[in-house]
Amino acid sequence: MELENLAIKVENELQEQFKEIDRICELNSKKVLEAFQENNLSATHFNTSTGYGIDEPGRNKIEEIYASIFKAENALVRTQLISGTHALAITLSALLRPGDTMLSISGEPYDTLQTVIGLGENPSPSSLKAFNINYEQIDLIDNNFDISSITERLAKKDVKLVEIQKSIGYSTRKSLTISQIEEVIKEIRKVNTDVIIMVDNCYGEFVEEKEPIEVGADIAVGSLMKNLGAGIATSGAYIVGRKDLIELCAERLTSPGIGKEIGPSLGQNTLFLKGLFFAPSVVASALKTAVFASKMLEELGYNTKPRFNEKRGDIVQTLIFNDKEKLIKFCQGIQSASPIDAFAIPEPGDMGGYEDKVIMAAGTFTEGSTIELSCDGPIRKPFIAYMQGGLTYQYGKIGILKAIANM
Repeated sequence: MELENLAIKVENELQEQFKEIDRICELNSKKVLEAFQENNLSATHFNTSTGYGIDEPGRNKIEEIYASIFKAENALVRTQLISGTHALAITLSALLRPGDTMLSISGEPYDTLQTVIGLGENPSPSSLKAFNINYEQIDLIDNNFDISSITERLAKKDVKLVEIQKSIGYSTRKSLTISQIEEVIKEIRKVNTDVIIMVDNCYGEFVEEKEPIEVGADIAVGSLMKNLGAGIATSGAYIVGRKDLIELCAERLTSPGIGKEIGPSLGQNTLFLKGLFFAPSVVASALKTAVFASKMLEELGYNTKPRFNEKRGDIVQTLIFNDKEKLIKFCQGIQSASPIDAFAIPEPGDMGGYEDKVIMAAGTFTEGSTIELSCDGPIRKPFIAYMQGGLTYQYGKIGILKAIANM
């Protein structure tokens, strides 16, 4: 009862934050609805294809809608893109050549992307490093871009691609906001108009009013297992941006000379469209769940990032436990509150692409769907849980309360 009373108190104090989340949800809902209407979506576009999927109308229409929403020249939205990491790997492999240099200006990227690049000991023979593609990074300063170092480096005009990771990954920094990304892009373009600016947009879609292409990025990448799938799409990822860059990515995914012409939808068209239609609302639920978790844990004396009243650039909530067992117990509590495999007890283990053992809790309808309530974290100090998702706020709230009780 004490925990329930605290939850009532916390919810009463969060109405201002919830009202702002609803405002952004309405703006993004209008954006999606207008894209469906302006691109003349019809029931015929629900039809699917198998085999080669040559020039399939439904798949093409989905890509037109994505381009409209993101204010991009072109889009690649495919079930053949397995994850956000896969879409990023395709993009980087398509745009970079031996001898080229890639520069991360948001510090060290997410663990699985480090493997794609070839960072650390014993890099994969399939990594970018193995193909003589160079990697450099410039760290953030006080959770913002080091603009002077970035512009000084890019003024030399020997960097092919700049990478920006909007979300936090397994770091302790804050997520980046669209306004921060817009500012750094403006400064970059003052010294270098040719460098390709790519944004890893995973976990960030529909959190704010604008998306990266609208503020000057050349290409943006994300997963349909996260925000834009809304827990309805059961596979897929997207790449949006300049037409010439999307064509290169399509040829890397399929074959030179074929590009976007092939790729069967395999029954996913309706799920992709429904997921996109519900995405603004589901993202709002995930944000409310994150804000509620942040406030609850703060009330109980834990350190959280972002705090409940801070501006957010993604749906990820970090909960800093400084205790291995509390991290494990919290994740196990999230699992026990799940609709699927609630009886399972997750334990830390080795996972491909990660250097440390990782605990992952996600009793999801779609395997690995992190827009559904999930929580994970590497078993390393300071023992941080990275929580995200919540298809509805009500289910998310129940999950948070059960996870807290489990500690």
